[in-house]
Amino acid sequence: MKPLFVKESTLGLRLLLAIVLLGVLITADLRYNALQTTRSFMEIAAAPVYWVADLPSRLVDWNETNLVSRDDMQEENERLKRENLVLQGRSHQMASLQAENVRLRALLNSSALLRDDVLVAELIGVSPDPVRHQLVLNKGEMDDVFVGQPLIDADGLLGQIIEVSPINSRALLITDATHSIPVQVNRNGVRAIAEGTGSLGSLEVHHVSATTDIQEGDLLVTSGLGGRFPVGYPVAVVDRIERDPGEPFAQITAVPSAALDRSRHVLLVFTPTADREG
Repeated sequence: MKPLFVKESTLGLRLLLAIVLLGVLITADLRYNALQTTRSFMEIAAAPVYWVADLPSRLVDWNETNLVSRDDMQEENERLKRENLVLQGRSHQMASLQAENVRLRALLNSSALLRDDVLVAELIGVSPDPVRHQLVLNKGEMDDVFVGQPLIDADGLLGQIIEVSPINSRALLITDATHSIPVQVNRNGVRAIAEGTGSLGSLEVHHVSATTDIQEGDLLVTSGLGGRFPVGYPVAVVDRIERDPGEPFAQITAVPSAALDRSRHVLLVFTPTADREG
């Protein structure tokens, strides 16, 4: 049996040699970069170990970035729907404003062709009774609006004012069954009476002899008789004529020139010869 101190001496010698060898290698690497190749090889060999060690962290990051809960997806979907609805609403509003600007420009252009003073008014209400064709405007006595005042749009005569309050007024359309207006054929001056039928798209033309020179497509304008409406405002276009040999007068219908069911802004006409009532 070998003594114990001999084994301990051998271990101490090996440790000393290992320390000396390590110091030599470190010195050689620091001064001469002798272990560069070896170090590179070891880094390459250790790369898979590093990748595997970092894998859990990368999996956590990927999960946070790419995996979304059902609730989060539903919330995001609802948010996008709301934003899309808002954008659509704004788009429709812009389209509406653009169309309204076009109508206003047409209205102002028509006012430039008139010899009379005008006031722009806005439609704020209509009669709930389908039989009564009446409008409520945002202009009244404070704006010098008066009963009997003519009302036009960019295309022709709409009607006349029948009631006035300090800040509002009520207008009767030419298509109301109780309304009638003296007209004449713009082509040859033939006079007639255009009466409302209760339908926004039609007028009846009365007191025209069956032998009178009037044709489909003729433009009817205000004749100025009675002093209520100035001469020359477009009223309607003749669209149907029936002549019965046994009847003294022709049956004539006409389509109003004005956009009775679409006008939002209108012109109130101030004429020197207008008969002011009330």
